[in-house]
Amino acid sequence: CGRPMTTLSFVLCCITCRSPRQCFSSKVKVRKGHSVNVRFSSTMILKTLAGLLTVLQLSTKVASFAPNYKSYCSVRRRAILSVASETTETASSQEELPYSIQRGDGSSGGGGLPMPNAEPQTEGKLVRPKVGAEMPNGRPSWFRVPAPSLASDSRYTEVKESLSDLALNTVCEEAQCPNIGECWSGGTGTIMLLGDTCTRGCMFCAVNTDSTPPPPDPFEPFKTAEAVTKWGVDYIVLTSVDRDDIPDGGASHFAHTVELLKHNKPELLVECLVSDFQGSLDSVEALATSGLDVYAHNVETVERLQSFVRDRRAGYSQSLSTLEHAKKVKPGLYTKTSVMLGLGETDEEVIQTMKDLRAIDVDVVTFGQYLRPTENHLSVVEYVKPEKFDYFREVGEEMGFKYVASGPMVRSSYKAGEFYLEHMIKSERGE
Repeated sequence: CGRPMTTLSFVLCCITCRSPRQCFSSKVKVRKGHSVNVRFSSTMILKTLAGLLTVLQLSTKVASFAPNYKSYCSVRRRAILSVASETTETASSQEELPYSIQRGDGSSGGGGLPMPNAEPQTEGKLVRPKVGAEMPNGRPSWFRVPAPSLASDSRYTEVKESLSDLALNTVCEEAQCPNIGECWSGGTGTIMLLGDTCTRGCMFCAVNTDSTPPPPDPFEPFKTAEAVTKWGVDYIVLTSVDRDDIPDGGASHFAHTVELLKHNKPELLVECLVSDFQGSLDSVEALATSGLDVYAHNVETVERLQSFVRDRRAGYSQSLSTLEHAKKVKPGLYTKTSVMLGLGETDEEVIQTMKDLRAIDVDVVTFGQYLRPTENHLSVVEYVKPEKFDYFREVGEEMGFKYVASGPMVRSSYKAGEFYLEHMIKSERGE
């Protein structure tokens, strides 16, 4: 044929050829009038015979397999149609169920892990949170927050742009607070001083961490005073990351910011939500006497769970000591703290925490539901029901706290709580 061929192609060509042509250069007659155009050899003959045998074997197998294959296809087709029918019925039945039931309501799953080395009387009763542990199935229906307005003339956009223009950080963004829409739409936010990188690594917090973060912006106090004055608010919350790399923990930076805010607007109420300054009481005093109105520091959780939730450099006793000292050096100063629920604490432990706080004359306490920011953080042990939050609020008020904010969406710096504190402070001061 004048073209390269495989053995099988050569065999098929010889079988099907009906026209006389030259096939072998040696002019060997294969059939009358037939010869090939390649060199004929004994090897080629053997390959040709082997190819013919292969063709015959394949033909026999295909002929014997065809009926079975047809039966197999028929059975498989019926099975696929049956599964598809069942899937369609299941999907239609699920579509009839409310979405909240399909995704789960958070009442099952979770549960945390048993406490290590638990005492016999508490074994199986006390649990702790852990990264990667089972989460509750779904989320309760009471987790609903208003979506922010993205209109160019909205207060939300105004606050966002002013923060961006002045290169200021907020805990609202860095900690992924669910109330950001409500607070920013109200014209205020919680400004985070000392940068956006923390030197500690608490297992509940979404803020960036690094042992050597960049140095603080020396102009940040001036930028903060400018932004707050522009917003026109009467109550502002300042917070920060932990800066264990700074000798005083950033206390002087805070104090300078407070002084500038009070200079620009003397009637402005300032709350500072700060770290424990590594237990440095001198740093606590420097900030407490700077002119702020509310000194806030969060104990975060009950005493038993401190080591599982917070960085090892933090501690329950250390946090209490800073709150106590702030009140001691400035008796008229309001002190405030916050506790997360849903991490495996018991009711008795929460109540004991409130007793410890009242023993050092803390004025304000807030309770909120812990929500896992990412899969690399502690799993939620349980979603605490609103009725339980109401119970803790009633207990706290009976203990003598001046204000108790308790609810699933409450956070330590929360606009609704700020409004109450503003009116309470002005009322007690006779303003």
